[in-house]
Amino acid sequence: QVQLVESGGGLVQPGGSLALSCTASGFTLDYWSIGWFRQAPGKEREWVSCISSAPGSTYYAGSVKGRFTTSRNNAKNTAFLQMNSLKPEDTAVYYCNARILILNAWGQGTQVTVSS
Repeated sequence: QVQLVESGGGLVQPGGSLALSCTASGFTLDYWSIGWFRQAPGKEREWVSCISSAPGSTYYAGSVKGRFTTSRNNAKNTAFLQMNSLKPEDTAVYYCNARILILNAWGQGTQVTVSS
């Protein structure tokens, strides 16, 4: 069964950091691009960042560029989203997405709350 599982969400104060993980089971991530999306209450899901398969090029939305870093470890079948300098407006459910050609898989999401 193809599955993506996110972890690492939680509550953090403004200016803090969190690291999210996205682990695949039932398939290997090597040739898949990995995207990160988020959805805040009452808002549409928005794209945050992505990392391609080799050579692992990375791309970021303007709102997170310079604060978030995405990476991957194919040996662990896992992708990561390191989030620094978090702001209250980063509060959302974060989802990872794996994509190759016409195939597409989503994780269940993990809540990130930035609040004092």
